[in-house]
Amino acid sequence: MIPHHVYYPLVMLVLLWLCLMLPHLWPSPPGVAHKIPTQSIKSKRKRSREPKPFAGLTHKPHCALCEQQTAENAPAPPPRPDPLPLTHRRPRTVDTSMHFCPHLNCDYCGWLGLNNLRANGHPSGGQWRQFHCTSCDGYFPEHHGTIFHGKQAAVELIVHVLACLAEGLGIRATTRVFGVDANTVLHWLVEAAEQLRAFSAYFLCDVHVEQLQLDELYAVLRDLTAGLISDDEAIERLERSPSWVWTAIDPKSKLLLVVDVGTRTLAMAQRVLHQLVQVLAPDCVPLFLTDGFNEYKTAILAHFGPWRQPERRRDKGPMPKPRWMPLPE
Repeated sequence: MIPHHVYYPLVMLVLLWLCLMLPHLWPSPPGVAHKIPTQSIKSKRKRSREPKPFAGLTHKPHCALCEQQTAENAPAPPPRPDPLPLTHRRPRTVDTSMHFCPHLNCDYCGWLGLNNLRANGHPSGGQWRQFHCTSCDGYFPEHHGTIFHGKQAAVELIVHVLACLAEGLGIRATTRVFGVDANTVLHWLVEAAEQLRAFSAYFLCDVHVEQLQLDELYAVLRDLTAGLISDDEAIERLERSPSWVWTAIDPKSKLLLVVDVGTRTLAMAQRVLHQLVQVLAPDCVPLFLTDGFNEYKTAILAHFGPWRQPERRRDKGPMPKPRWMPLPE
């Protein structure tokens, strides 16, 4: 026999189980379907892939060179002197219109075609002609200011060495081919680079281009000129090209507008764009193509942008702050 204290709890558990299971076991009338509660699924908001308009900057990007140029008032250039009258001597057969007197104490220093220069033959039977300035009574050779001035090596040798370097031949290989000291070749390369910079600064002005490609390459000549590295270190580093060189080139004409050397920073990008503005015509706004370096955006906006007043979105409230925006072009 089952004890009473066990029998009654067992009966209660059976009755409770029947109460819970009876609704599920009882057959439901035909045509009636169990409704499953549905949970409302919120649709995720899709992000628009269309590019958002540039809202502008609340402050103008900083360019140290632009501020320095604004603060410093450039001295006015000296007035152009009057051309010297022609003499009644024998007509000149040597064209001196592309030369100028280099003496700083001369009033005609730096001026072309003012009839102040005369050819004075070849001193000691040398290769270069000598010029005489009738204003300051000074003499100078016709190759003054070029990379050939003050060198004992032949012009053909210097030209061939620089041509090999331009074609990609290393400094040590060039010295073995022509039998020239490596330090001498390095100094020729530095002087040629400085000559090219002066040539570009004189001829590249008011340029109109439609596109510009901005990129960074490698070289170490700036560090050598500044005395940061020795000749041996420069020769060693030129063999593997570890330093950055910034360039701006027109992809259509292949015209190289800016070449500069420095680190890959925002300050250097500002410097390249500042030099580019000095070369381009005032009304020229080209299409800039870059390698994705993010600092180019700030540098371009600093030199090609005005202040604009945004429109008020509401009738009441303060006016929105002016924004530094790109040019419409």
